[in-house]
This record gives sequence, structure tokens and C-alpha cells, in this order.
Amino acid sequence: MLGLKEALERLSELTGAVVAWLTVLMVGGTFVIVVLRYAFDLGWIAMQESITWMHAAVFMLGAAYTLKRDGHVRVDIFYRNMSDHNKALVDLVGTAILLLPMTIFLTVSSWDYVSTSWAIGEASREAGGLPYPFVPILKSIIPATAIMLILQGIANSIAAIMILANQMPSTPESDAPQSDVI
Repeated sequence: MLGLKEALERLSELTGAVVAWLTVLMVGGTFVIVVLRYAFDLGWIAMQESITWMHAAVFMLGAAYTLKRDGHVRVDIFYRNMSDHNKALVDLVGTAILLLPMTIFLTVSSWDYVSTSWAIGEASREAGGLPYPFVPILKSIIPATAIMLILQGIANSIAAIMILANQMPSTPESDAPQSDVI
């Protein structure tokens, strides 16, 4: 089980690294758009749309990485003072009753939306916007995000089960001083 957990976490880490570079492209692209617009009075709708879509991709594809790093916002009044055993129990129950049903619903409910986009060869509604196949590829990020969250949820569940079974020591992050996040 530990091998599966580590493989799933490597996928989240890889996605996080790719998304980090995507933010660099976003900044560079935004800079180019501003220079072209204000220095040369030039602009392309497709270039502007690509920044918007990259922004969406950063947040969506970074969700599993953020979950792996325990970086999602939560009200941490009780959790931070719990033992590793109780934290693992909360994480396992939260994954089972909140994360997995929500991500499965997101995957299923977005499937028609994405498949229709592919079937009709959707392109941007704006004149000069992103051509086919960019829009369907970008819409495919919705179920991809849900699937990545499911996989990271499975990895987190394996870790929680191993902690509950006393087969895995507490993580170094849990030993570090916690910030006062409320």
C-alpha cells in the first residue's frame, strides 16, 4: 500500500511542478500582452484568452498538489491540537464522506459538458479567440481535476489507514509547529 501511496503522491508532485511553470508562462504572457497593447497598440484575443485559461488550469490542476501538501483552507481550531491518530481518523472520514463523493459527482456531471465540446469541435465564441481543439482540451481539465483529487484522496486515505494501524510514523509536517490558521 505504501508503494501505491507514494506513486499517487509523485503524480501530484509532478502536476504541481508543471503548474508552477505554467504560472511563469502566465506572467510572461501577461507582460507581452501589456507591452503589445500599450507600446504597439496591438492585441490578440486568443492570447488574452490563453492567459485566462492558464489561470484556471493553475487553480484546478494545482488542487491535488495543494491537498497533498495539506494547503487547503480549513477552520483549524480543533484539528491542530489533535493527536496524529485522531487527525488520521478525521482525514479518513473527511475523504470518505466529503472529498470522494464531491469529486465523483464532479467527474460524472462534467462528462457530458466535456464530451459535447469535443463532439462539436468547440472553439472560442470570440472572433479571433482560441481555435479548436484548445477549448475542449481546457474543458477536459474539469474531470481531470476531479480524478487527480480522487487519486490524492486515495493516497491520503492510505496514509491515514497506515497511521491508524500504527504502520506509519507521523509525518515531519505534523511535528512542525503549526501556524494559527483559523
